[in-house]
Amino acid sequence: MAVPSETVPTQTFRPVNFFRPPRWLWRYGPLILWAALIFIGSTDLLSAANTGGVLVRPVLWLFPHASERTVAIYQFATRKAGHLTEYFILALLCARAFRTSSREWLRQRWFWASLLLVVAYSLSDEFHQSFYPSRTASIYDSAIDSVGGLVALTILWRRRGKTESAPDRERYFKSDVAV
Repeated sequence: MAVPSETVPTQTFRPVNFFRPPRWLWRYGPLILWAALIFIGSTDLLSAANTGGVLVRPVLWLFPHASERTVAIYQFATRKAGHLTEYFILALLCARAFRTSSREWLRQRWFWASLLLVVAYSLSDEFHQSFYPSRTASIYDSAIDSVGGLVALTILWRRRGKTESAPDRERYFKSDVAV
């Protein structure tokens, strides 16, 4: 008995592209990679003893008569700026991942979720540093890290607010009603 072709179930196959990673990897991959780089950097590899020469040589080349105290202040300021910057970038990557998440509650609370992750990661990073003799764990470094994340998220939130509220202002100020 012949079956009409309309009732025969047809199966469609979606082509599989093996060269394109899944969306979650595009979303969370840079965040995971950056967190791994921070983790590696909090070992002996980037301790003050190992990076001192890299930071001091340019200062002594530019300012050959700089005192030892001046060079130490420069090294201290550069290292703290590094803390601020690495967590600034971590916060931006968190916000990027959470704002485009497939979870609605995470998209709505991207600011607080990002800040929570940055603060938790900065605390765990300082705890991780406490296991290395050449590193010193400091709650102050964690505070600097958290401030870097907060600054990044605040800038992003303020920019996002301005771009999203601009169409609303136009709608309210350009009405068809004649006054």
